[in-house]
Amino acid sequence: MKSIEQAYDLLLEKLNSWLESAILILPNFVVACLVVLMFYFLARGFHSATKNILQRFKFDQEIGGLIINIFYIIIMIAGVFVALSIMQLDKTVTSLLAGAGIVGLAISFAFQDIATNFISGVIIAFRKPFREGNFVELNGQTGHIRRISLRSVHLHTLQGQEVIMPAKEVLQNAIINFSSFGERRVDIPVGVSYGDDLEKAARVAIEAVNKVEERDPDRKVELYYDAFGDSSINFTIRFWLAQNTVRSFLHARHNAIIEIHKAFNEHDITIPFPIRTLDFGIKGGEKLKSMLNGSVNQKIEN
Repeated sequence: MKSIEQAYDLLLEKLNSWLESAILILPNFVVACLVVLMFYFLARGFHSATKNILQRFKFDQEIGGLIINIFYIIIMIAGVFVALSIMQLDKTVTSLLAGAGIVGLAISFAFQDIATNFISGVIIAFRKPFREGNFVELNGQTGHIRRISLRSVHLHTLQGQEVIMPAKEVLQNAIINFSSFGERRVDIPVGVSYGDDLEKAARVAIEAVNKVEERDPDRKVELYYDAFGDSSINFTIRFWLAQNTVRSFLHARHNAIIEIHKAFNEHDITIPFPIRTLDFGIKGGEKLKSMLNGSVNQKIEN
């Protein structure tokens, strides 16, 4: 019985000690709760005020939201640490900081690709190589930018598909933005035969392209011969569009090819297909017909 009574007395003494400690720490606990509540309202107020300011100055929504959330978390963490200090739990604060560092290091290794995409998205948001609605080519995919987030870029292709690209792949590859300068040029490679008059062919091609309705009439059509091909002498004819849209580009290129082909047919200018010339004789330069005629004449003489 004595052992039970001693255990009961010990337990009662412990409970009384804990109760006295709780009563002593109660004011600090109340103050700590008030501090956390104060930091909570401070973070909410900062969140609302910063959001209104960023919207007024038309700041990027993704970056603005990221900045607001980071400061919100920092304010709340600061409130928790202050509350723990008020409750005289400094060792707990030190342990939390050490644990947060270890956890952060482990998370950075575990989610390395996610972190890389996130950082790439932040860089894209600050650099702004394109905006929503721009017509671009990204990593071999062509289309209009539909949405830009801090982790991915949503592309709406001309075939009506949605391509979601990780921000890392977008940043690490070439970005071609057809909408940056608000203008676009059409380049059409053409070839004419070696037997045609090159000056005449250039003049006819320019006159044909001048009939294209989609081209900018204030800018001259340019034509440059650039190579001696296997079967043709090649040139590139270039002209600028009046409107920088995908439909205008496709129609202009389509109509230009039709007009050039029609004009060349009317002026008897040949757009050659690949031709192979067979050269006979030991030294070359002899045609099959001449060789056959020579053989026949030699037989007649014999």
